[in-house]
Amino acid sequence: MQNLFDRRSLLRAGAAGIALSSLGLRAQSGWPTKPVTLVVPFPAGGGTDAFARPLSAQFAKQTGKQLIVDNRGGAGGTLGATIAARAQPDGYTLFMGAIHHAIAPSVYPKLEYDLQRDFVPLALLAEVPQVLVVNPKRVTAPDFKSFLAELKKSPGKLNYASAGGGTSHHLAGELFKLQTGTFITHIPYRGAGPALQDLISGNVDMMFDGLGSSAAHIKGGRIKALMVAGAQRNPSLPDVPCAAELGLPDYKVTTWYGLWAPKGTPAEAQARMVEEVRKAGAADEIRAVWASNGAHFGTLTPAQFGDYVQAEITRWAGVVKAANIKLD
Repeated sequence: MQNLFDRRSLLRAGAAGIALSSLGLRAQSGWPTKPVTLVVPFPAGGGTDAFARPLSAQFAKQTGKQLIVDNRGGAGGTLGATIAARAQPDGYTLFMGAIHHAIAPSVYPKLEYDLQRDFVPLALLAEVPQVLVVNPKRVTAPDFKSFLAELKKSPGKLNYASAGGGTSHHLAGELFKLQTGTFITHIPYRGAGPALQDLISGNVDMMFDGLGSSAAHIKGGRIKALMVAGAQRNPSLPDVPCAAELGLPDYKVTTWYGLWAPKGTPAEAQARMVEEVRKAGAADEIRAVWASNGAHFGTLTPAQFGDYVQAEITRWAGVVKAANIKLD
């Protein structure tokens, strides 16, 4: 009996050990177990960075693992998107795209990825209105009305910078030209960061930019805001009139930023990242950063975000066609 008792005890102990070992393995396999790479398809210093880097810091605080921002600029954001689409879908590469990627299918005929086919939508991270900004030394008009009169008097005299052909900065300029009957020369850059720096330096006249990258420079007096796109003023720039009150009720351009995973990414990693984004959106640090940039944190589910992106693709296809924009 004693031997039988000892044998049963050993069996129970062994089973418990196996169970504990199994639990340990499951705990270790929970995502993330190592740093995660966040591909940002624009150079450092642009609007995407203004949201990606605070999110990266908050992710590390919440999970104890790094979210490494990997800036891969070029081709209006499509180069970085291609890199992310080709990444191993193991949960350790994520992609932070933007409104530009809803425009790209209409202006780039030979994209090496498909936003809807090659990625899984996770979250809408931020929405921020675009703002018309000028270099005050190159554009001396005191207000929008005077500025518009100058544009109409001298077509082609002024130029505007963008983050690249086919980006929201570019399309915002083309939409503005269509609705005001003006002509401004487009100068594309390899990202909003370099474009903004040239605007501040006085190498270009103006820019249609998201508040995420422009707000600090506007408040610092390095550039001047003449108009906020949309139907209402932005709380972060209460003295800057909106398009609707300036006689452009249909001029609505919102820069948005979203998070995707390469198709095939494990469901566990997808669900966990969605949850971490939800937690981040409720954090005081993130709320403060978003508010200072005039942005709203997204609240859409992954499915709703996917529908939102599809609607944006359709909307901007119409603008591209009306402006007759073609890129190689």
